[in-house]
Amino acid sequence: MRLALFQPEIAGNVGAVLRLAACLGAGVDLIEPMGFPWSDKRRKRSAMDYEDHVEITRHADWDAFSAQVPGRLILFSTKGNTPLHQAGFEPGDTLLFGSESAGAPEHVHQRADLVVRIPLRPVVRSLNLGVSAGIALSEALRQTNGWPE
Repeated sequence: MRLALFQPEIAGNVGAVLRLAACLGAGVDLIEPMGFPWSDKRRKRSAMDYEDHVEITRHADWDAFSAQVPGRLILFSTKGNTPLHQAGFEPGDTLLFGSESAGAPEHVHQRADLVVRIPLRPVVRSLNLGVSAGIALSEALRQTNGWPE
């Protein structure tokens, strides 16, 4: 199971996702450009010393990432037609999340094998990127019996 972030903009969110992935045993794909330099201290502070415990792959752009996705690509979007509780996950899935301000563009939606939304109350727009990744990865690991031992 992998987490992928499409052009993330906030260093602290990336750090939180890296820590999440390290704790739960998922790899992370970062699709550039990112909205901050890799050396940003906020990313390092959020990830703490967990970065050494996660497989991180940085991709120069969408095309470089898209060409190497080994399994299904599951996009999480507020525009998704499949609610999380109705989505089925497989161990080789890559869970993809759009940028914090713009989400994922149409060509990313078209490439996805499944577009999933986390159901929210209608009076709010969206969750934080790290929170969304945690909810999605938790459900995917539950369905695939992929929790760490």
